Amino acid sequence: MNNNPSILVIDDESQIRKLLEITLDSDGYRTLFAATAKEGILAAANHPPDMILLDLGLPDDDGQNVLIKLRGWFRNPIIILTVKNAEAEIVKALDNGANDYLTKPFRTQELLARIRTALRNVSLQISEPLISFGAVTVDLAARLVRKNGETIKLTATEYSLLALMIKNEGRVLTHQSILKEVWGNAYADQTQYLRVFVAQLRKKLESDPNHPKHILTESGIGYRFNTG
Repeated sequence: MNNNPSILVIDDESQIRKLLEITLDSDGYRTLFAATAKEGILAAANHPPDMILLDLGLPDDDGQNVLIKLRGWFRNPIIILTVKNAEAEIVKALDNGANDYLTKPFRTQELLARIRTALRNVSLQISEPLISFGAVTVDLAARLVRKNGETIKLTATEYSLLALMIKNEGRVLTHQSILKEVWGNAYADQTQYLRVFVAQLRKKLESDPNHPKHILTESGIGYRFNTG
Protein backbone atom coordinates (compact mmCIF):
# COMPACT_ATOMS: atom_id res chain seq x y z
CA MET A 1 0.00 0.00 0.00
CA ASN A 2 1.28 3.47 -0.97
CA ASN A 3 1.59 5.62 2.15
CA ASN A 4 2.90 8.69 0.33
CA PRO A 5 0.80 11.84 0.90
CA SER A 6 -2.19 12.30 -1.40
CA ILE A 7 -2.96 15.65 -3.03
CA LEU A 8 -6.27 16.63 -4.61
CA VAL A 9 -5.98 19.24 -7.37
CA ILE A 10 -9.16 21.23 -8.07
CA ASP A 11 -8.46 23.20 -11.25
CA ASP A 12 -10.33 23.55 -14.53
CA GLU A 13 -7.22 24.17 -16.69
CA SER A 14 -6.16 20.91 -18.34
CA GLN A 15 -2.60 22.17 -18.93
CA ILE A 16 -2.18 23.03 -15.24
CA ARG A 17 -3.56 19.64 -14.21
CA LYS A 18 -1.08 17.91 -16.53
CA LEU A 19 1.83 19.99 -15.23
CA LEU A 20 0.87 19.23 -11.64
CA GLU A 21 0.42 15.54 -12.38
CA ILE A 22 3.96 15.31 -13.75
CA THR A 23 5.44 17.48 -10.96
CA LEU A 24 3.68 15.82 -8.04
CA ASP A 25 3.97 12.23 -9.30
CA SER A 26 7.70 12.63 -9.90
CA ASP A 27 8.08 13.85 -6.31
CA GLY A 28 6.29 10.78 -4.93
CA TYR A 29 2.85 12.22 -4.19
CA ARG A 30 -0.39 10.44 -5.00
CA THR A 31 -2.62 12.71 -7.08
CA LEU A 32 -6.37 13.13 -7.57
CA PHE A 33 -7.89 15.63 -9.98
CA ALA A 34 -11.15 17.55 -10.32
CA ALA A 35 -12.08 20.12 -12.96
CA THR A 36 -15.07 21.69 -11.20
CA ALA A 37 -16.07 22.78 -7.71
CA LYS A 38 -18.72 20.06 -7.50
CA GLU A 39 -16.27 17.31 -8.53
CA GLY A 40 -13.66 18.66 -6.12
CA ILE A 41 -15.92 18.72 -3.07
CA LEU A 42 -17.18 15.20 -3.86
CA ALA A 43 -13.62 13.90 -4.33
CA ALA A 44 -12.50 15.49 -1.05
CA ALA A 45 -15.45 13.91 0.78
CA ASN A 46 -15.15 10.44 -0.78
CA HIS A 47 -11.35 10.15 -0.67
CA PRO A 48 -10.09 12.73 1.88
CA PRO A 49 -6.59 13.77 0.72
CA ASP A 50 -3.65 14.91 2.81
CA MET A 51 -3.76 18.26 1.01
CA ILE A 52 -5.80 20.21 -1.54
CA LEU A 53 -4.48 22.54 -4.25
CA LEU A 54 -7.41 24.81 -5.09
CA ASP A 55 -7.88 27.19 -8.02
CA LEU A 56 -10.06 30.22 -7.28
CA GLY A 57 -11.36 30.55 -10.84
CA LEU A 58 -13.62 27.53 -11.26
CA PRO A 59 -16.39 27.31 -13.90
CA ASP A 60 -19.30 26.35 -11.60
CA ASP A 61 -18.57 28.22 -8.35
CA ASP A 62 -16.28 30.86 -6.92
CA GLY A 63 -13.17 29.32 -5.36
CA GLN A 64 -13.67 31.36 -2.20
CA ASN A 65 -17.07 29.69 -1.71
CA VAL A 66 -15.49 26.27 -2.28
CA LEU A 67 -12.83 27.08 0.30
CA ILE A 68 -15.47 28.06 2.88
CA LYS A 69 -17.45 24.86 2.18
CA LEU A 70 -14.33 22.70 2.51
CA ARG A 71 -13.27 24.40 5.73
CA GLY A 72 -16.61 23.40 7.23
CA TRP A 73 -15.15 19.91 7.71
CA PHE A 74 -11.77 19.51 5.95
CA ARG A 75 -8.87 20.14 8.35
CA ASN A 76 -5.81 19.27 6.24
CA PRO A 77 -3.82 21.97 4.40
CA ILE A 78 -5.29 23.86 1.45
CA ILE A 79 -2.99 25.83 -0.85
CA ILE A 80 -4.52 28.30 -3.30
CA LEU A 81 -3.24 28.34 -6.91
CA THR A 82 -4.66 31.31 -8.78
CA VAL A 83 -4.10 33.96 -11.44
CA LYS A 84 -5.87 36.42 -9.12
CA ASN A 85 -2.99 38.32 -7.54
CA ALA A 86 -4.96 41.18 -5.97
CA GLU A 87 -3.98 41.68 -2.35
CA ALA A 88 -7.63 41.73 -1.21
CA GLU A 89 -8.34 38.39 -2.90
CA ILE A 90 -5.30 36.74 -1.29
CA VAL A 91 -6.16 38.12 2.17
CA LYS A 92 -9.75 36.92 1.76
CA ALA A 93 -8.57 33.39 0.89
CA LEU A 94 -6.22 33.27 3.88
CA ASP A 95 -8.94 34.56 6.20
CA ASN A 96 -11.30 31.94 4.78
CA GLY A 97 -8.92 29.21 5.90
CA ALA A 98 -6.29 28.71 3.20
CA ASN A 99 -2.86 27.73 4.50
CA ASP A 100 -0.90 29.34 1.70
CA TYR A 101 -1.19 30.68 -1.83
CA LEU A 102 0.78 30.81 -5.07
CA THR A 103 -0.07 32.95 -8.07
CA LYS A 104 0.09 31.54 -11.58
CA PRO A 105 2.41 31.11 -13.32
CA PHE A 106 4.25 29.49 -10.43
CA ARG A 107 7.65 27.84 -10.12
CA THR A 108 7.32 24.11 -9.55
CA GLN A 109 10.19 23.92 -7.05
CA GLU A 110 8.61 26.70 -4.99
CA LEU A 111 5.29 24.85 -5.03
CA LEU A 112 6.95 21.64 -3.84
CA ALA A 113 8.68 23.54 -1.03
CA ARG A 114 5.36 25.09 0.08
CA ILE A 115 3.74 21.63 0.01
CA ARG A 116 6.49 20.12 2.16
CA THR A 117 6.19 22.96 4.68
CA ALA A 118 2.40 22.65 4.94
CA LEU A 119 2.56 18.87 5.41
CA ARG A 120 5.36 19.25 7.96
CA ASN A 121 3.16 21.63 9.92
CA VAL A 122 0.51 18.90 10.23
CA SER A 123 3.15 16.61 11.74
CA LEU A 124 4.31 19.43 14.03
CA GLN A 125 0.83 19.74 15.53
CA ILE A 126 0.90 16.13 16.78
CA SER A 127 4.59 15.95 17.74
CA GLU A 128 6.45 16.98 20.90
CA PRO A 129 5.93 20.69 21.67
CA LEU A 130 9.64 21.53 21.53
CA ILE A 131 10.55 23.73 18.57
CA SER A 132 14.01 24.93 17.53
CA PHE A 133 14.96 27.60 15.00
CA GLY A 134 18.33 29.28 14.68
CA ALA A 135 19.76 29.65 18.19
CA VAL A 136 16.27 29.61 19.75
CA THR A 137 14.40 26.77 21.46
CA VAL A 138 10.74 27.10 22.43
CA ASP A 139 9.08 24.67 24.84
CA LEU A 140 5.38 25.18 24.15
CA ALA A 141 4.32 22.99 27.07
CA ALA A 142 6.43 24.84 29.63
CA ARG A 143 6.06 28.24 27.87
CA LEU A 144 9.85 28.64 27.99
CA VAL A 145 11.95 30.41 25.34
CA ARG A 146 15.74 30.10 25.26
CA LYS A 147 18.35 31.62 22.97
CA ASN A 148 21.89 30.22 23.03
CA GLY A 149 20.84 28.31 26.15
CA GLU A 150 19.75 31.41 28.06
CA THR A 151 16.13 32.10 29.00
CA ILE A 152 14.55 34.95 27.04
CA LYS A 153 11.92 36.99 28.83
CA LEU A 154 8.84 37.57 26.69
CA THR A 155 5.73 39.43 27.75
CA ALA A 156 2.49 37.42 27.77
CA THR A 157 1.44 39.08 24.52
CA GLU A 158 4.80 38.48 22.84
CA TYR A 159 4.65 34.81 23.82
CA SER A 160 1.06 34.44 22.54
CA LEU A 161 2.10 35.99 19.22
CA LEU A 162 5.15 33.71 18.92
CA ALA A 163 3.17 30.58 19.87
CA LEU A 164 0.49 31.40 17.28
CA MET A 165 3.13 31.78 14.56
CA ILE A 166 4.95 28.58 15.56
CA LYS A 167 1.74 26.54 15.57
CA ASN A 168 1.06 27.81 12.04
CA GLU A 169 4.60 27.33 10.73
CA GLY A 170 4.77 27.91 6.98
CA ARG A 171 1.26 29.31 6.87
CA VAL A 172 0.63 32.93 5.90
CA LEU A 173 -1.33 34.61 8.69
CA THR A 174 -3.08 37.86 7.79
CA HIS A 175 -2.72 40.96 9.96
CA GLN A 176 -6.41 40.78 10.84
CA SER A 177 -6.40 37.09 11.82
CA ILE A 178 -3.36 37.58 14.10
CA LEU A 179 -4.83 40.67 15.76
CA LYS A 180 -8.16 38.92 16.39
CA GLU A 181 -6.49 35.80 17.77
CA VAL A 182 -3.97 37.51 20.07
CA TRP A 183 -5.68 40.79 21.02
CA GLY A 184 -9.37 40.24 20.23
CA ASN A 185 -11.88 41.56 17.68
CA ALA A 186 -11.61 45.14 18.92
CA TYR A 187 -8.01 45.30 17.64
CA ALA A 188 -8.67 43.80 14.18
CA ASP A 189 -7.58 46.98 12.35
CA GLN A 190 -4.58 47.92 14.52
CA THR A 191 -1.86 46.78 12.11
CA GLN A 192 0.65 49.31 13.46
CA TYR A 193 0.17 47.77 16.91
CA LEU A 194 1.05 44.36 15.50
CA ARG A 195 4.09 45.76 13.69
CA VAL A 196 5.54 47.01 17.00
CA PHE A 197 5.21 43.59 18.65
CA VAL A 198 6.70 41.78 15.65
CA ALA A 199 9.66 44.17 15.77
CA GLN A 200 10.11 43.41 19.48
CA LEU A 201 10.04 39.65 18.86
CA ARG A 202 12.57 39.95 16.06
CA LYS A 203 14.87 42.01 18.27
CA LYS A 204 14.77 39.33 20.98
CA LEU A 205 14.91 36.21 18.79
CA GLU A 206 16.40 36.89 15.35
CA SER A 207 20.18 36.87 14.83
CA ASP A 208 19.77 39.92 12.57
CA PRO A 209 16.43 41.65 13.27
CA ASN A 210 16.81 43.83 10.18
CA HIS A 211 17.10 40.74 7.97
CA PRO A 212 14.85 38.19 9.71
CA LYS A 213 15.05 34.52 8.72
CA HIS A 214 12.17 33.19 10.82
CA ILE A 215 9.47 35.84 11.32
CA LEU A 216 8.91 36.83 7.71
CA THR A 217 6.81 39.67 6.31
CA GLU A 218 4.28 38.99 3.54
CA SER A 219 4.05 42.54 2.23
CA GLY A 220 0.60 44.07 2.64
CA ILE A 221 -0.85 40.74 3.81
CA GLY A 222 0.64 39.52 7.10
CA TYR A 223 3.41 37.28 8.39
CA ARG A 224 4.80 33.78 7.89
CA PHE A 225 6.88 31.85 10.42
CA ASN A 226 9.67 29.65 9.13
CA THR A 227 11.89 27.38 11.23
CA GLY A 228 14.41 26.89 8.39
